[in-house]
Amino acid sequence: MSEATLAAPWWKRGVIYQIYPRSFADSNGDGIGDLAGIAARLDHVATLGVDAIWLSPIFPSPMADFGYDVADYTGVEPMFGDLAAFDRLLAAVHARGLRLLLDFVPNHSSTQHPWFVESRSSRDNPRRDWYIWRDPAPGGGPPNNWISDMGGPAWELDPVTGQYYLHTFLKEQADLNWRNPAVAQVMTDVMRFWLDRGVDGFRIDVLWHIVKAEGLPDNPANPDWREGLAEKLRVLQHHSTDQPEAHAFTRQFRQLADSYGDTALVGEIFLPRDRLMRWYGTEAEPGVHLPFNFELIENQWDRDTLAALIAGYDAAIPVHGWPNWVIGSHDAARIAARIGERQARVAAMLLLTLRGTPTLYQGDEIGIGTVDIPPHRIRDPQDLRQPGMGLGRDRSRTPMAWDASSNAGFSTVEPWLPLHPDWRTRNVAAQEEDPASMLRLYRRLLAARRAIPALSLGRMTLREAAPDILAYERQHGDERLLVVLNLGSEPREVTLPDATRPGRIIVATGTRDMFDGTIDADEAYVVELLA
Repeated sequence: MSEATLAAPWWKRGVIYQIYPRSFADSNGDGIGDLAGIAARLDHVATLGVDAIWLSPIFPSPMADFGYDVADYTGVEPMFGDLAAFDRLLAAVHARGLRLLLDFVPNHSSTQHPWFVESRSSRDNPRRDWYIWRDPAPGGGPPNNWISDMGGPAWELDPVTGQYYLHTFLKEQADLNWRNPAVAQVMTDVMRFWLDRGVDGFRIDVLWHIVKAEGLPDNPANPDWREGLAEKLRVLQHHSTDQPEAHAFTRQFRQLADSYGDTALVGEIFLPRDRLMRWYGTEAEPGVHLPFNFELIENQWDRDTLAALIAGYDAAIPVHGWPNWVIGSHDAARIAARIGERQARVAAMLLLTLRGTPTLYQGDEIGIGTVDIPPHRIRDPQDLRQPGMGLGRDRSRTPMAWDASSNAGFSTVEPWLPLHPDWRTRNVAAQEEDPASMLRLYRRLLAARRAIPALSLGRMTLREAAPDILAYERQHGDERLLVVLNLGSEPREVTLPDATRPGRIIVATGTRDMFDGTIDADEAYVVELLA
């Protein structure tokens, strides 16, 4: 790695790899992934060439929403292991020169968390105000019109105390009251607990939800809602999300993280671009290091759309901010399912050559595509509550395929979710042996990012190009590279920028090693530019 690359913080120069623990590797034969399984497969992550691992929640949980209903913020769910197993995993991660981020879930806890059990026990319990309780509306019913992101009212009546509690998601996930200083303090202490243990930062779940408007007024109706859209979209979440007071807490998170050195905070924030940028904070009072950018997931896959969103997003980044990109996650459809395998290779090239920090999602490096989940195997509560709407997340949480042995080497028993249909040929072991595989492409791209500062830290300039061709230059010092991506199904000619001439192809989705001014359909190249 060059001196210029090493001088930058790791979260700027590096790449994050998301692991969904239930689906990575099962060490004890119960069909569910665990921490020991992750530790056993760490060499795959290290040789891939990423810099950090983000683990989806591993905390004790009744699993109503598969770990996002936390019952103990400073423990480990027994199905995954225990704190000793976590410490062993963390040590193994660090021994390989990697970092580890945990999923921090500050908006809500499980209703089985001891805090909520106390809170609901009586109206005068000292922890009553740790959650958001309200009397029924005049005449009865929920206190306001807020809708759960899982569908249905965002309020649940507690018959014992006669009040409703707020739940942005499932009724088993009660929203914490961040306007209570005791809540802010105890949750900050949770972050400190894990930082003291040696973690390198956090991905913060639904960060923009944590504070609600004073008085909890009704949200305005969404005039664009229609049948077939998710129920939560019936209203515009003006009062239930993105409140200005939340930024003060974000600044406190950042101050705490920065006090531990070279750490990183990634914020999950689904907001329009102008509001997303506020979560960077200011230069004097910064917010999260990386407010997640989901624009590659949320928009159409064509040259004009991508060129416009890349230019607009890059221009919107504040001076003290740093971009980031993602094409897959545990909530989104697989990229290969969305755009096909040939374009998924192009998407890998795009993700790993844009200016900013990329986040990879497990399984995308072997091109897992569409996985049909039979009705009797559906586990996702969102899909079960609003069936037939395409909201299911099981499709992106299916197990990793390691080899062609029984159950794809994931487990000795049938996994908790079905494997992708072509797992016998689409697995890590098979792609290790194939120089043209998706896995080998990801490794080449990641190796190039580490070796060439222009790809990890360089400036980016979009270039005019033929129809269907997305082209941009990356430059750092004397290094100049041209990235050319064909998002269409026809070969195209490419005009090089300025008075430059082409050198070798650094990385290609196909087999070319020299650039001749053309690009094949569904192809992408990183080309060295010579003066």
